[in-house]
Amino acid sequence: MLIGLLLASSMGAAAQGAETFTVATLNVDGLPQKILVFNVNADGPGSAGSVRIGKYLMKKNYDLMLLQEDFNYHHEMMPLLEDDYQFDVWGGDVGIDGHTIDYMHLQNHRFETDGLMAVIKKGITLTGTTKETWTDGFGKFSHALDMMVTKGFRRYEVTLASGIEIVVYNMHMDAEDNDDTKAGKALNDRKARENQWKQLAEHILANMDKRPVVVVGDMNSFYFRDRVEELFVNTINESGKGTVVDAWVHLKNNDIYPTYVENSDISDDEEEKLGGESLDKILCVNPTDGQQLRPIAYSVDKEGYQYEGKVLGDHYPVAVTFEVVGSTGIHELKNGKMEALKYYDLQGHPVDQPSKGVYIQRNERETNKIIIK
Repeated sequence: MLIGLLLASSMGAAAQGAETFTVATLNVDGLPQKILVFNVNADGPGSAGSVRIGKYLMKKNYDLMLLQEDFNYHHEMMPLLEDDYQFDVWGGDVGIDGHTIDYMHLQNHRFETDGLMAVIKKGITLTGTTKETWTDGFGKFSHALDMMVTKGFRRYEVTLASGIEIVVYNMHMDAEDNDDTKAGKALNDRKARENQWKQLAEHILANMDKRPVVVVGDMNSFYFRDRVEELFVNTINESGKGTVVDAWVHLKNNDIYPTYVENSDISDDEEEKLGGESLDKILCVNPTDGQQLRPIAYSVDKEGYQYEGKVLGDHYPVAVTFEVVGSTGIHELKNGKMEALKYYDLQGHPVDQPSKGVYIQRNERETNKIIIK
């Protein structure tokens, strides 16, 4: 009983000091208003609106900000963030200047930019980046123009300031126009997204190790209209390699995934029918044998991301706070690297570090137990 009380007390103390970090995803709507004679983004934020987005990002102070559609106004957004953040490699803009275009075969042209950008607080280390283009997509001069750019995902290997390592995916999936949705003409867009979810799951599983994975982006998906649960969540859960947690599902929908409805005609602008679900999603994949993450806060910033009553970008930012399960903020140095100490109760079960009492510390090889009082 005494040991149980000591462990219960210590775990409460550990929870108060557990390590947390914040992740935000937002589509910054950076397409130009017009390319040649084609209207592309006539109601987009443009240069002035992109400066306001940069000011917004600076004030929010998120640890990791994953952006989509960072095309033509990158240099308007980023200057205010340079003191506190580091940036991924910019993919480039969409337009005429600086691009070789075959005007005789415009139907074949594709801008070699994915619009993805990671903005990472200084003190967090970015150790590796991988870029992948979707193997399937739909829509060139219609259906949201997805095939005008090289949409895909980027994978980042990240080390938090404490030394805990995570993997982060940022992506932009195939879109569908509201008019197409209401008219029942979005089938090809949905097929493309389903193949993208499959590709994403396959990539995550092929690279899965003991590091938790955070999956972020503008997925253009709702659970009721895309088979996300079947193709992504269940695929990973049934692999035995990891478990998926959607932050919105877990924190706002009682751990219940909305039921898929084939050929749904509910469009993005029918918010009252969506139950609070966003096109932008933040999930984590916890490895079966490794560090675990737990989403503890979820928000959609509808009040802060407006100017003169209109949304600044394409849609509202989504932000999640993650807690590193079992972390206490106390670490030791091993081989020049900060690593979390591991503690076990007297039965050998892993526990958070007690503030005082009787517990066991295992050495680096985990071969000897040291009783500490």
